[in-house]
Amino acid sequence: MKILVTGAAGFIGYHLVKSLVEDNHEVIGLDNINNYYSTNLKFGRLKELGIDKGRAEDFISLSDSNLFQNFKFIRMNLEDRDNLSKLFKNQKFDLVCNLAAQVGVRYSIENPETYIDSNIVGFLNILECCRNHNIKKLVYASSSSVYGDNEKIPFEESDSTDKPISLYAATKKSNELMAQTYSHLFKLNTIGLRFFTVYGSWGRPDMAYYLFANAIVNDNPIKVYNNGDLSRDFTHIDDIVIGVKSTFLESSSERLHEIYNIGNNKPVELTKFIETIEKYLGKKAIKKMLPMQDGDVKKTWASISKITKDYNFQNNVSLDKGINDFISWYKVYHKV
Repeated sequence: MKILVTGAAGFIGYHLVKSLVEDNHEVIGLDNINNYYSTNLKFGRLKELGIDKGRAEDFISLSDSNLFQNFKFIRMNLEDRDNLSKLFKNQKFDLVCNLAAQVGVRYSIENPETYIDSNIVGFLNILECCRNHNIKKLVYASSSSVYGDNEKIPFEESDSTDKPISLYAATKKSNELMAQTYSHLFKLNTIGLRFFTVYGSWGRPDMAYYLFANAIVNDNPIKVYNNGDLSRDFTHIDDIVIGVKSTFLESSSERLHEIYNIGNNKPVELTKFIETIEKYLGKKAIKKMLPMQDGDVKKTWASISKITKDYNFQNNVSLDKGINDFISWYKVYHKV
């Protein structure tokens, strides 16, 4: 297969690309390498894929990997409609996996325009390119945040998602509606994946587990919101990659548009999560207890019966193993 992966310098995108090229698929990775968090981390991920920083910095220039013959990278904004269309026309992709997006719940409160540009306008351009260039299937990232402050647990795909509590969540819900419309109007095969709190090596430094590790190592207090009365369906990156690959490399549902949860199906209390990080760092956290944040939710819990039924999805990485792997990588990367 020839596959376009957008967001290829991002956390999930990097791991997905690495897995696909190791499986001998031909992959083009696209990313705009924005500065929402450290670009050094993004360039570091690309280096692991054989793309040096000097070549990755140039916009609209297709770079060959020096590690994988079947991988190329291009720096581009999804809002760049003309060049995105040219890329589709020239490369003739079979499949597209759209992971590129402006992420972060709290950041969306302060910078709403960025979310509309990337997550709405950019996603429309992806849909148009898929429609106009005979793409067999589009798989795209949604988010567990679409469930809002859902009190029914576990979260099922059939639950109402009509009351998002952050602009980020609203853009992800919009993506699902836009994809469904394109599937209906143009018979485009689309699959939306609602990711639940992904963690692991090469992860995003704005995520709680990474912030906790940084704070503990540097003897700074960690911020524990809602006085620790939170739980999350933490899902390891390896399980996420397996789930994503199965949905676009295998055929299952006959419906043109589907939505699936990908989570661990085992919510973990925030206090236990912190204790596991402390265990593998060998150091106790200084905790600063704080009230609930705007846009945040108390609990997430994914029902994965649908993706298990359609794609035989299973989680293989326990929290203990996942945190151990992350801390091992963290110590090497940060020279701790």
